[in-house]
Amino acid sequence: MHTTTFLPEDLESALLAGRVWRETPDQSGPAIVVIRNGEVIDITSTCACMADLLDRDDATAVVARAEGESLGSIESLLENSLSSSPHAPYLLAPCDVQAIKACGVTFAVSLMERVIEEQAAGDAAHATALRQELQTVIGSDLSQMVPGSDEALALKAELQQRGVWSQYMEVGIGPDAEVFTKAQPFSSVGFGSSVGLHPSSRWNNPEPEIVLAVDATGQPRGATLGNDVNLRDIEGRSALLLGKAKDNNASSAIGPFIRLFDEHFTLDTVRKARVSLRIEGADDSFVLDGSSDMRQISRDPLDLVRQTVGPHHQYPDGFMLFLGTMFSPILDRDGEGQGFTHHVGDLVTIATPALGALVNRVDRSDRLPPWTFGIRQWHAHQARHR
Repeated sequence: MHTTTFLPEDLESALLAGRVWRETPDQSGPAIVVIRNGEVIDITSTCACMADLLDRDDATAVVARAEGESLGSIESLLENSLSSSPHAPYLLAPCDVQAIKACGVTFAVSLMERVIEEQAAGDAAHATALRQELQTVIGSDLSQMVPGSDEALALKAELQQRGVWSQYMEVGIGPDAEVFTKAQPFSSVGFGSSVGLHPSSRWNNPEPEIVLAVDATGQPRGATLGNDVNLRDIEGRSALLLGKAKDNNASSAIGPFIRLFDEHFTLDTVRKARVSLRIEGADDSFVLDGSSDMRQISRDPLDLVRQTVGPHHQYPDGFMLFLGTMFSPILDRDGEGQGFTHHVGDLVTIATPALGALVNRVDRSDRLPPWTFGIRQWHAHQARHR
Protein backbone atom coordinates (compact mmCIF):
# COMPACT_ATOMS: atom_id res chain seq x y z
CA MET A 1 0.00 0.00 0.00
CA HIS A 2 1.39 3.41 -0.99
CA THR A 3 1.88 5.90 1.84
CA THR A 4 -0.33 8.45 0.09
CA THR A 5 -3.34 6.24 0.93
CA PHE A 6 -2.84 7.28 4.57
CA LEU A 7 -3.48 10.94 3.73
CA PRO A 8 -6.69 12.88 2.99
CA GLU A 9 -7.97 12.33 -0.53
CA ASP A 10 -8.01 16.12 -1.08
CA LEU A 11 -4.52 16.60 0.35
CA GLU A 12 -3.85 19.76 -1.68
CA SER A 13 -6.62 21.65 0.14
CA ALA A 14 -6.24 20.02 3.58
CA LEU A 15 -4.79 22.09 6.46
CA LEU A 16 -2.86 19.44 8.39
CA ALA A 17 -0.97 19.95 11.65
CA GLY A 18 0.78 17.31 13.73
CA ARG A 19 3.63 16.44 16.03
CA VAL A 20 6.84 14.54 15.32
CA TRP A 21 9.75 13.32 17.37
CA ARG A 22 13.05 14.85 16.24
CA GLU A 23 16.61 13.73 16.95
CA THR A 24 19.36 16.22 16.00
CA PRO A 25 22.67 17.23 17.59
CA ASP A 26 20.96 20.19 19.28
CA GLN A 27 17.39 18.92 19.63
CA SER A 28 15.78 15.74 20.89
CA GLY A 29 12.05 15.85 21.48
CA PRO A 30 8.68 16.77 20.00
CA ALA A 31 8.10 19.40 17.33
CA ILE A 32 4.96 20.93 15.82
CA VAL A 33 4.73 20.39 12.07
CA VAL A 34 2.44 21.22 9.18
CA ILE A 35 2.15 19.54 5.79
CA ARG A 36 2.56 21.81 2.79
CA ASN A 37 3.10 20.79 -0.85
CA GLY A 38 4.09 17.31 0.25
CA GLU A 39 6.73 18.62 2.69
CA VAL A 40 6.84 18.39 6.47
CA ILE A 41 7.56 21.85 7.92
CA ASP A 42 8.64 22.36 11.55
CA ILE A 43 6.80 25.46 12.86
CA THR A 44 7.72 25.03 16.55
CA SER A 45 9.33 28.47 16.55
CA THR A 46 5.87 29.90 15.78
CA CYS A 47 3.78 27.61 18.01
CA ALA A 48 5.43 25.76 20.86
CA CYS A 49 2.57 23.34 21.36
CA MET A 50 -0.52 22.16 19.52
CA ALA A 51 -2.87 23.74 22.05
CA ASP A 52 -1.29 27.15 21.30
CA LEU A 53 -1.85 26.65 17.57
CA LEU A 54 -5.49 25.65 17.99
CA ASP A 55 -6.17 28.64 20.27
CA ARG A 56 -4.96 31.14 17.67
CA ASP A 57 -7.56 33.12 15.72
CA ASP A 58 -5.26 32.83 12.70
CA ALA A 59 -4.59 29.11 13.09
CA THR A 60 -5.56 28.29 9.52
CA ALA A 61 -3.25 31.03 8.20
CA VAL A 62 -0.38 29.73 10.36
CA VAL A 63 -0.81 26.20 8.98
CA ALA A 64 -1.02 27.55 5.43
CA ARG A 65 1.86 30.03 5.54
CA ALA A 66 4.10 29.83 8.63
CA GLU A 67 7.78 29.44 7.78
CA GLY A 68 10.02 26.78 9.23
CA GLU A 69 12.58 24.09 8.60
CA SER A 70 11.73 21.36 6.11
CA LEU A 71 12.01 17.87 7.58
CA GLY A 72 11.61 16.17 4.22
CA SER A 73 8.71 14.59 2.40
CA ILE A 74 5.49 13.39 3.95
CA GLU A 75 6.12 9.99 2.37
CA SER A 76 9.41 9.64 4.26
CA LEU A 77 7.75 10.67 7.53
CA LEU A 78 5.03 8.05 7.11
CA GLU A 79 7.56 5.36 6.19
CA ASN A 80 9.69 6.25 9.22
CA SER A 81 6.62 6.01 11.44
CA LEU A 82 5.54 2.62 10.07
CA SER A 83 8.97 1.03 10.45
CA SER A 84 9.34 -1.76 13.00
CA SER A 85 12.21 0.33 14.41
CA PRO A 86 11.04 3.94 13.85
CA HIS A 87 13.77 6.50 13.27
CA ALA A 88 13.33 10.24 13.65
CA PRO A 89 11.49 12.14 12.52
CA TYR A 90 8.43 9.99 13.16
CA LEU A 91 4.84 10.80 14.00
CA LEU A 92 3.52 11.31 17.50
CA ALA A 93 -0.11 11.79 18.46
CA PRO A 94 -0.99 15.26 17.15
CA CYS A 95 -2.15 16.53 20.56
CA ASP A 96 -0.01 17.46 23.54
CA VAL A 97 -1.20 19.32 26.68
CA GLN A 98 -4.91 18.80 25.92
CA ALA A 99 -7.09 16.55 28.07
CA ILE A 100 -8.17 13.35 26.31
CA LYS A 101 -11.92 12.84 26.72
CA ALA A 102 -14.21 10.23 25.16
CA CYS A 103 -17.94 9.74 24.68
CA GLY A 104 -19.54 6.34 25.19
CA VAL A 105 -22.62 4.65 23.73
CA THR A 106 -23.39 7.38 21.20
CA PHE A 107 -24.54 4.81 18.62
CA ALA A 108 -27.36 2.26 18.97
CA VAL A 109 -25.11 -0.66 18.04
CA SER A 110 -22.46 0.22 20.61
CA LEU A 111 -25.25 0.70 23.18
CA MET A 112 -26.48 -2.84 22.56
CA GLU A 113 -22.97 -4.23 22.86
CA ARG A 114 -22.37 -2.45 26.17
CA VAL A 115 -25.58 -3.89 27.57
CA ILE A 116 -24.47 -7.32 26.35
CA GLU A 117 -21.08 -6.93 28.06
CA GLU A 118 -22.84 -6.01 31.28
CA GLN A 119 -25.36 -8.88 31.12
CA ALA A 120 -22.59 -11.34 30.20
CA ALA A 121 -20.45 -10.09 33.11
CA GLY A 122 -17.50 -9.91 30.72
CA ASP A 123 -17.82 -13.50 29.43
CA ALA A 124 -17.65 -13.53 25.62
CA ALA A 125 -19.17 -17.02 25.43
CA HIS A 126 -22.57 -15.64 26.51
CA ALA A 127 -22.65 -12.74 24.05
CA THR A 128 -24.43 -14.35 21.08
CA ALA A 129 -27.40 -15.66 23.05
CA LEU A 130 -27.74 -12.39 24.96
CA ARG A 131 -27.64 -10.38 21.73
CA GLN A 132 -30.60 -12.33 20.32
CA GLU A 133 -32.53 -12.11 23.59
CA LEU A 134 -32.05 -8.37 23.99
CA GLN A 135 -33.02 -7.64 20.41
CA THR A 136 -36.27 -9.49 21.04
CA VAL A 137 -36.99 -7.78 24.36
CA ILE A 138 -36.09 -4.23 23.33
CA GLY A 139 -37.79 -4.46 19.96
CA SER A 140 -37.36 -0.75 19.16
CA ASP A 141 -34.97 0.67 16.59
CA LEU A 142 -32.74 2.57 19.00
CA SER A 143 -30.91 4.32 16.15
CA GLN A 144 -34.06 6.33 15.45
CA MET A 145 -34.57 7.40 19.07
CA VAL A 146 -33.62 10.89 20.22
CA PRO A 147 -31.90 10.73 23.64
CA GLY A 148 -33.97 12.39 26.36
CA SER A 149 -37.14 12.51 24.20
CA ASP A 150 -40.61 11.49 25.42
CA GLU A 151 -40.28 8.32 23.33
CA ALA A 152 -36.98 7.47 25.02
CA LEU A 153 -38.43 8.06 28.49
CA ALA A 154 -41.41 5.82 27.63
CA LEU A 155 -39.05 3.03 26.51
CA LYS A 156 -37.07 3.47 29.73
CA ALA A 157 -40.23 2.98 31.82
CA GLU A 158 -41.18 -0.12 29.83
CA LEU A 159 -37.73 -1.69 30.12
CA GLN A 160 -37.62 -0.97 33.84
CA GLN A 161 -40.92 -2.82 34.20
CA ARG A 162 -39.41 -5.79 32.34
CA GLY A 163 -36.29 -5.70 34.52
CA VAL A 164 -33.85 -5.14 31.66
CA TRP A 165 -32.94 -1.49 32.25
CA SER A 166 -29.19 -0.82 32.23
CA GLN A 167 -26.85 2.01 33.20
CA TYR A 168 -25.72 1.94 29.55
CA MET A 169 -29.31 2.50 28.41
CA GLU A 170 -29.40 5.50 30.74
CA VAL A 171 -26.53 7.25 28.97
CA GLY A 172 -27.52 5.88 25.56
CA ILE A 173 -31.07 7.22 25.39
CA GLY A 174 -31.29 9.42 28.49
CA PRO A 175 -30.65 13.20 28.52
CA ASP A 176 -27.04 13.03 29.73
CA ALA A 177 -24.18 11.73 27.58
CA GLU A 178 -21.38 9.56 28.91
CA VAL A 179 -18.17 11.59 28.77
CA PHE A 180 -15.11 10.13 30.50
CA THR A 181 -11.38 10.75 30.69
CA LYS A 182 -9.74 8.38 28.24
CA ALA A 183 -6.07 9.18 28.80
CA GLN A 184 -3.65 11.74 30.18
CA PRO A 185 -1.97 14.57 28.25
CA PHE A 186 1.06 13.31 26.26
CA SER A 187 0.09 9.64 26.78
CA SER A 188 -1.64 8.96 23.45
CA VAL A 189 0.33 7.23 20.72
CA GLY A 190 0.32 8.19 17.06
CA PHE A 191 0.32 6.73 13.56
CA GLY A 192 2.54 3.64 13.27
CA SER A 193 2.95 3.05 17.01
CA SER A 194 1.67 -0.05 18.76
CA VAL A 195 -1.50 0.12 20.84
CA GLY A 196 -1.66 -1.69 24.16
CA LEU A 197 -4.02 -4.25 25.69
CA HIS A 198 -3.99 -4.87 29.43
CA PRO A 199 -2.41 -8.34 29.90
CA SER A 200 -5.39 -9.61 31.91
CA SER A 201 -7.91 -8.97 29.12
CA ARG A 202 -9.24 -11.87 27.05
CA TRP A 203 -12.10 -10.07 25.24
CA ASN A 204 -11.23 -6.77 23.58
CA ASN A 205 -11.53 -4.78 20.38
CA PRO A 206 -10.57 -1.56 18.62
CA GLU A 207 -13.02 1.34 18.58
CA PRO A 208 -12.63 3.45 15.43
CA GLU A 209 -13.73 7.03 16.03
CA ILE A 210 -13.48 10.60 14.86
CA VAL A 211 -11.82 12.84 17.44
CA LEU A 212 -12.54 16.56 17.68
CA ALA A 213 -9.76 18.98 18.59
CA VAL A 214 -11.42 21.59 20.83
CA ASP A 215 -9.73 24.83 21.88
CA ALA A 216 -9.66 26.49 25.31
CA THR A 217 -12.91 28.38 24.62
CA GLY A 218 -14.81 25.18 23.82
CA GLN A 219 -14.80 25.64 20.04
CA PRO A 220 -14.01 22.64 17.79
CA ARG A 221 -11.08 23.72 15.60
CA GLY A 222 -10.39 20.51 13.71
CA ALA A 223 -10.65 16.74 13.73
CA THR A 224 -8.58 13.59 13.45
CA LEU A 225 -8.97 9.82 13.86
CA GLY A 226 -8.74 7.76 17.02
CA ASN A 227 -8.70 4.22 18.37
CA ASP A 228 -10.39 4.10 21.79
CA VAL A 229 -8.98 0.65 22.59
CA ASN A 230 -11.64 -1.24 24.52
CA LEU A 231 -11.45 -4.16 26.99
CA ARG A 232 -14.91 -5.70 26.88
CA ASP A 233 -14.39 -8.30 29.60
CA ILE A 234 -13.07 -5.85 32.19
CA GLU A 235 -15.73 -3.16 31.70
CA GLY A 236 -18.37 -5.89 31.41
CA ARG A 237 -17.54 -7.12 34.91
CA SER A 238 -18.27 -3.69 36.34
CA ALA A 239 -18.65 -0.18 34.93
CA LEU A 240 -16.59 0.94 37.92
CA LEU A 241 -13.62 -0.72 36.20
CA LEU A 242 -13.85 1.77 33.33
CA GLY A 243 -10.46 3.26 34.24
CA LYS A 244 -8.77 -0.14 34.03
CA ALA A 245 -10.63 -0.97 30.82
CA LYS A 246 -9.83 2.30 29.05
CA ASP A 247 -6.65 3.92 30.40
CA ASN A 248 -3.56 1.77 29.99
CA ASN A 249 -0.16 2.15 28.40
CA ALA A 250 -0.71 3.00 24.69
CA SER A 251 -4.47 2.41 24.92
CA SER A 252 -5.28 5.72 23.19
CA ALA A 253 -4.19 6.19 19.57
CA ILE A 254 -4.79 9.49 17.75
CA GLY A 255 -3.70 10.66 14.31
CA PRO A 256 -2.17 10.90 11.89
CA PHE A 257 -2.79 14.69 11.79
CA ILE A 258 -5.33 17.20 13.01
CA ARG A 259 -7.14 18.65 10.02
CA LEU A 260 -8.25 22.20 10.79
CA PHE A 261 -11.76 23.29 9.89
CA ASP A 262 -12.04 25.65 6.92
CA GLU A 263 -14.24 26.08 3.84
CA HIS A 264 -13.16 22.65 2.54
CA PHE A 265 -13.56 20.69 5.78
CA THR A 266 -16.31 21.48 8.30
CA LEU A 267 -18.30 19.93 11.10
CA ASP A 268 -20.80 18.89 8.46
CA THR A 269 -18.00 16.84 6.85
CA VAL A 270 -17.62 15.06 10.19
CA ARG A 271 -21.37 14.56 10.51
CA LYS A 272 -21.49 12.85 7.11
CA ALA A 273 -18.29 10.82 7.43
CA ARG A 274 -18.05 7.06 7.11
CA VAL A 275 -15.19 5.64 9.18
CA SER A 276 -13.82 2.29 8.03
CA LEU A 277 -12.07 -0.33 10.12
CA ARG A 278 -9.79 -3.10 8.87
CA ILE A 279 -8.17 -5.69 11.14
CA GLU A 280 -5.53 -8.04 9.71
CA GLY A 281 -4.22 -10.88 11.85
CA ALA A 282 -0.49 -11.49 12.02
CA ASP A 283 -0.67 -15.05 13.39
CA ASP A 284 -3.71 -16.23 11.45
CA SER A 285 -5.50 -15.44 8.19
CA PHE A 286 -8.18 -13.40 9.93
CA VAL A 287 -9.39 -10.26 8.15
CA LEU A 288 -12.27 -8.10 9.30
CA ASP A 289 -13.71 -5.08 7.47
CA GLY A 290 -16.39 -2.82 8.89
CA SER A 291 -17.47 0.78 9.04
CA SER A 292 -19.14 3.40 11.20
CA ASP A 293 -21.51 5.92 9.62
CA MET A 294 -21.54 9.18 11.55
CA ARG A 295 -25.06 9.87 10.28
CA GLN A 296 -26.23 7.24 12.78
CA ILE A 297 -24.82 9.00 15.84
CA SER A 298 -27.53 9.63 18.43
CA ARG A 299 -26.12 12.94 19.67
CA ASP A 300 -24.78 15.75 17.50
CA PRO A 301 -21.02 16.37 17.90
CA LEU A 302 -21.70 19.93 19.10
CA ASP A 303 -24.06 18.59 21.79
CA LEU A 304 -21.28 16.26 22.98
CA VAL A 305 -18.88 19.23 23.11
CA ARG A 306 -21.40 21.27 25.11
CA GLN A 307 -21.90 18.41 27.56
CA THR A 308 -18.13 18.29 28.06
CA VAL A 309 -17.24 21.98 28.41
CA GLY A 310 -19.18 25.01 29.64
CA PRO A 311 -20.01 26.86 32.86
CA HIS A 312 -19.87 23.51 34.66
CA HIS A 313 -16.34 22.60 33.47
CA GLN A 314 -13.49 24.40 31.72
CA TYR A 315 -10.43 23.11 29.87
CA PRO A 316 -7.84 25.90 29.73
CA ASP A 317 -5.55 23.77 27.55
CA GLY A 318 -8.36 22.53 25.32
CA PHE A 319 -9.26 18.87 24.86
CA MET A 320 -9.50 16.05 22.35
CA LEU A 321 -12.95 14.45 22.24
CA PHE A 322 -13.55 10.92 20.93
CA LEU A 323 -17.10 11.00 19.52
CA GLY A 324 -17.90 7.30 19.92
CA THR A 325 -18.13 4.30 17.61
CA MET A 326 -20.98 2.25 16.23
CA PHE A 327 -18.69 -0.60 15.24
CA SER A 328 -18.13 -3.35 17.80
CA PRO A 329 -16.61 -6.39 16.00
CA ILE A 330 -18.62 -9.54 16.72
CA LEU A 331 -17.33 -11.88 13.98
CA ASP A 332 -16.24 -15.22 15.47
CA ARG A 333 -12.48 -15.57 15.39
CA ASP A 334 -11.28 -18.28 17.77
CA GLY A 335 -14.32 -20.53 17.79
CA GLU A 336 -18.06 -20.58 17.27
CA GLY A 337 -19.86 -18.22 19.62
CA GLN A 338 -16.63 -16.70 20.89
CA GLY A 339 -17.00 -13.45 18.93
CA PHE A 340 -14.04 -11.24 18.17
CA THR A 341 -11.00 -10.48 20.27
CA HIS A 342 -7.57 -9.17 19.35
CA HIS A 343 -4.46 -11.24 18.83
CA VAL A 344 -1.07 -9.70 19.50
CA GLY A 345 0.31 -8.46 16.20
CA ASP A 346 -3.04 -7.47 14.66
CA LEU A 347 -2.75 -4.57 12.23
CA VAL A 348 -5.59 -2.07 12.74
CA THR A 349 -6.36 0.55 10.09
CA ILE A 350 -8.98 3.23 10.78
CA ALA A 351 -9.71 5.53 7.84
CA THR A 352 -12.03 8.11 6.32
CA PRO A 353 -11.38 9.99 3.06
CA ALA A 354 -11.21 13.48 4.56
CA LEU A 355 -8.73 12.55 7.32
CA GLY A 356 -6.61 9.75 5.88
CA ALA A 357 -5.79 6.67 7.95
CA LEU A 358 -4.57 5.80 11.42
CA VAL A 359 -2.52 2.58 11.45
CA ASN A 360 -1.39 0.71 14.58
CA ARG A 361 -0.21 -2.75 15.59
CA VAL A 362 -1.61 -4.46 18.69
CA ASP A 363 0.54 -5.58 21.60
CA ARG A 364 0.29 -5.98 25.36
CA SER A 365 0.54 -2.77 27.35
CA ASP A 366 3.12 -4.27 29.70
CA ARG A 367 5.40 -5.21 26.78
CA LEU A 368 5.38 -1.80 25.12
CA PRO A 369 7.89 0.95 25.88
CA PRO A 370 6.82 2.64 29.12
CA TRP A 371 5.32 6.11 28.95
CA THR A 372 8.07 8.41 30.25
CA PHE A 373 7.63 11.72 28.40
CA GLY A 374 5.11 13.66 30.46
CA ILE A 375 4.43 17.29 31.34
CA ARG A 376 7.66 17.84 33.33
CA GLN A 377 9.79 16.37 30.57
CA TRP A 378 8.01 18.58 28.04
CA HIS A 379 8.63 21.67 30.19
CA ALA A 380 12.32 20.76 30.48
CA HIS A 381 12.49 20.27 26.70
CA GLN A 382 10.88 23.67 26.13
CA ALA A 383 13.31 25.36 28.51
CA ARG A 384 16.35 23.88 26.75
CA HIS A 385 15.27 25.12 23.34
CA ARG A 386 14.07 28.64 24.05
